[in-house]
Amino acid sequence: MTARTTAQADIYAGGFADPAVASAHAFRAALDVMARPGTWRSLTGAQAPTGLSEAAATLLLTLCDPDTGVYLARDIDSAALRGWLTFHTGAPLVPAAEADFAIGGWDALMPLDQFRIGSSEYPDRSATLVVEIPAQSAPNVTLTGPGIKDSARLHLPDIAALQRNAMLYPLGVDLFFTTGAQVAALPRSSQITAEG
Repeated sequence: MTARTTAQADIYAGGFADPAVASAHAFRAALDVMARPGTWRSLTGAQAPTGLSEAAATLLLTLCDPDTGVYLARDIDSAALRGWLTFHTGAPLVPAAEADFAIGGWDALMPLDQFRIGSSEYPDRSATLVVEIPAQSAPNVTLTGPGIKDSARLHLPDIAALQRNAMLYPLGVDLFFTTGAQVAALPRSSQITAEG
């Protein structure tokens, strides 16, 4: 098999084995973590060809379609990932300022203000970021707000930037954090208090 044939095979591989069932389970997991900020859940079912985590790949297959623009940050952008995403979702690849979903590592996605935050008439027309992290780290913030009974704890890569995002509520971006087969979320409605 030639290198080109292998690359083409990678584009077609890695989708859901049973799309109807897998996407329903994944969608429920995505909704669950967004409704319960700071909670980690397993999210499996898809494999991207470029080393993107299983959770991030599963989110992309679940949430993206031909009507959702996707921005791939420079740290994960590749011809193989572009082909895989296009083949499995039909989602158009767009610049950061036009993205419905943006994916990559935290530093590669910065600055946050390049993404849409919605408007007073349409606060839902904002970007959702899928932030790839190397591993779960010890919590550095306490979260309060909708979906949190008392408080929750999470590790955030840039507390000040995410506190500024929360201050924009009901505008602002929402975030998923993915590592391996795990996902957590930080909606813009969560209030963030730095620990120690």
